Amino acid sequence: MKIDLTKMVTESRNSASAEIDTLSTTDMLKVINQEDQKVALAVEAVLPEIAHAVDAIAKAFMQDGRLIYSGAGTSGRLGILDASECPPTFGSKPEQVVGLIAGGHKAILKAVENAEDNREMGAGDLQALGFNSKDVLVGIAASGRTPYVLGAMEYAKSVGATVACISCNPQSPMSQAADIAITPVVGPEIVTGSSRLKAGTAQKLILNMLTTGAMIKTGKVYGNLMVDVEATNAKLVERQKNIVMAATECSRKEAIDALEACNGHCKTAIVMLLAGVDASQAASLLDENQGFTRKAISNK
Repeated sequence: MKIDLTKMVTESRNSASAEIDTLSTTDMLKVINQEDQKVALAVEAVLPEIAHAVDAIAKAFMQDGRLIYSGAGTSGRLGILDASECPPTFGSKPEQVVGLIAGGHKAILKAVENAEDNREMGAGDLQALGFNSKDVLVGIAASGRTPYVLGAMEYAKSVGATVACISCNPQSPMSQAADIAITPVVGPEIVTGSSRLKAGTAQKLILNMLTTGAMIKTGKVYGNLMVDVEATNAKLVERQKNIVMAATECSRKEAIDALEACNGHCKTAIVMLLAGVDASQAASLLDENQGFTRKAISNK
């Protein structure tokens, strides 16, 4: 299949960087920085579509569904990065958010030749996960035409799942195939065609919003505190104490005692202190209120 790159925004030349190789280091970086500032505005323009996706993902989570990312190259790696940060940040199960990359695990560190062109592999990787109608698929590709991702999207739609995509070219095959098309138009790259730059930054910002927004909407955050954080190192143990103190205005000793009573679970410690109950009662209140801290406290 012939690919016409001339019609893609992400493959066009950027007049602002046309002579970037002649500039001083500082001036070169100024050009890059000025172009990067356009990315946040491009993402702002697609907030309604991002919100639609966040609501769909949160709904899936509440029904034991999963969020699966499918991408190739930089896009795939960004999906894997976002997925891997969810368990330590939100205490979520590793299988709740999963990133797939064309070429499999070895493609995370090194490009796998022709993997992104394999449409069947995109579908097969979803089948291997037992992907079903309760799940949400988010296809990620700056070009909006990557066969691996299109194959995954096609399969996801065939089983009745919600399908979203993130691309940076309007009216791409991916955006036309998706139920929710998120298309931040960031313009031409500093280095022509290097979509790991502005397009990659836009993708990262959106992925941050998708998981953070969905986790907030499913009770993983109280105020702006990550109350389900897992304490896997000394820094995070200390963070747990600070979270409990910030949420309850208790003393450090009270925070430590409460955390010890509930095996180091911030959310339970907070409910204990604010609702005036013991660890077992706090855990029950959280269970009865789907893990939402505010509801657990108010429904004591």
